[in-house]
Amino acid sequence: MKLEILGAESLGVRGLCCRVKVGDRVIIIDPGVALGEHRIGLPPHPVQVAVGRRVRERIVEALAGATDVVFSHFHGDHVPLADANPYQLAIAQLPDSFASLRAWSPSSAGQTAVSQRRARNLMQRLGPNWHVAHGIDDGPLHFSPPVPHGLGGLPFGSVMLTRVDSGGYVFVHASDIQLLDAATIDLILDWQPQVVLAAGPPLYQRGLDARQRTDAWANARRLAAHVETLILDHHLLRSLDGERWLARLADETGRPVLCAADYMGRPRQLLEARRRELYAALPVRRDWHEAYAHGAATTDAFTPAVGAAFVRPCRVSATVEGTA
Repeated sequence: MKLEILGAESLGVRGLCCRVKVGDRVIIIDPGVALGEHRIGLPPHPVQVAVGRRVRERIVEALAGATDVVFSHFHGDHVPLADANPYQLAIAQLPDSFASLRAWSPSSAGQTAVSQRRARNLMQRLGPNWHVAHGIDDGPLHFSPPVPHGLGGLPFGSVMLTRVDSGGYVFVHASDIQLLDAATIDLILDWQPQVVLAAGPPLYQRGLDARQRTDAWANARRLAAHVETLILDHHLLRSLDGERWLARLADETGRPVLCAADYMGRPRQLLEARRRELYAALPVRRDWHEAYAHGAATTDAFTPAVGAAFVRPCRVSATVEGTA
């Protein structure tokens, strides 16, 4: 098995996309990408836009060589969209081969009207290759029943976890669980994974109360104690508090707890968390975003190299390959 994380907050975008190769299967999980359209009153900085474009290209390239695609849920940072904004992955940008992929997703029943519409748009593209996958086994793949997205309930809904087994070496993709539900952690541990990629808690949200923060910490400690490699990212690293939380977890547990960038041996690009700093250091003209949306502006002056001051060395290079 080979795991490659393609997009996540520590890699400069919103999302939790990865590619898993096992045997003759190449599985892309959550091929979506986004940039918070308005964070601290500011649109995405052009450095973020440049990084986001590269991640989109990487995802499209990965899909072109895939056999399977998995959607954990239908939020705009996890799926291609018919009505994508300039910072998201559009269905129109997908490779022609996308329609022939084996596709696995949760049911859209009980989800928001927006999620149901997004599911229908993808179903139209994928046709009979689409499978509602709760509880299904297919070769190395197994899919969970619905589990809460964070605290669950509308408008958050539920997500589907993916287990990939390469002859006893197990990887689990646990998108958007936010470590807030103990029963979900029980399910993951019952699957006996060596590697888990999960969304950590959204510490930047004021609505996350003290009890929920305590629960997330306890659940993170439990996961860290029972898996060889725990990768936490997504909501957690939309703030610098999340980076400190991750470091404390690794230090207190003495376990390999990483973010996506660490796992991939790449510098951390916490661009969402540092948007205000980006604007202060690299000013942007007022009409840039409107011009970019209409193809009248580019990111040429805001390449990732220009934003190099806003990346941090990875904590450790720990890319893992498991073999059956």
